[in-house]
Amino acid sequence: MTAVLEVTGLRRHFAGLAAVDGVSFTVGPHEVVSIIGPNGSGKTTTLNLVTGAIPAHGGSIVLDGTRIDVADPARIAEHGIARTFQNGRVFAALSVADNVEVGLHTTLRAHRPFHRLSHLVGLRWVALLGELVVAVVGTPAARRERRAIDATVAAEIERFEARLGPRRDDPAYSLSYANRRRTEIARALAPRPKLLVLDEPTAGMNPSETAEVLGQLLELKAEGQAMLLVEHKLDLVMTVSDRVIVMDGGRIVAQGAPDEVRADPAVIEAYLGRRRVAAEERA
Repeated sequence: MTAVLEVTGLRRHFAGLAAVDGVSFTVGPHEVVSIIGPNGSGKTTTLNLVTGAIPAHGGSIVLDGTRIDVADPARIAEHGIARTFQNGRVFAALSVADNVEVGLHTTLRAHRPFHRLSHLVGLRWVALLGELVVAVVGTPAARRERRAIDATVAAEIERFEARLGPRRDDPAYSLSYANRRRTEIARALAPRPKLLVLDEPTAGMNPSETAEVLGQLLELKAEGQAMLLVEHKLDLVMTVSDRVIVMDGGRIVAQGAPDEVRADPAVIEAYLGRRRVAAEERA
């Protein structure tokens, strides 16, 4: 079966430092793949390359048969990748519902009648003018699309109903940190992405909040959502993942099923260091 994501020989350096050095991996349909490793190992840089936040210096990234490493972030999002960030990013002055709706921008057609022109610098004004006309005048197609937008926003908020339901009309700045992260995940899920990329979705959460997010990730997995996850909480990673990739020094040092990776000496060394591993071996 064709991989949803295929990364081959990915490279990125910063001032001579190889942050990502020849990384290759795949994410299959309905598969959850997690990337772990010590700080500075290249995990988030890999996610930034996959989502187009920064350009690669080598290698290729293919999403569902289409090469995307040559595309800008907007095009990559349109191809079907949605992500959350290590440091949660919501629009503070917008309501929860409006934040989720923002995630649907790349899927709009009736409200963006000339959306294909938005990628052409000399013709962007045509796309913007088309959007303005639809917003002012309205069309039957736009009204139908509006109803579909409202239904999708309601469905994504319902995923977190106990937390976000009562706050759907509240501005995001008034939310707790955990609810801002939930809003960000709901926004990423709104366009029904082919691949959901999550960068430390439980960072800053307490154990009960982490357990709640784990349950929601397991629900997404059961629904068949392909995910690429970076997370420091290893219990969550080992529970939700089909495969785990371990990075250290910009390279993959191990990968496989969670139980295999947990026992791999290279993984223990990456986390604990050579001296600790040697001491354990002597013991």
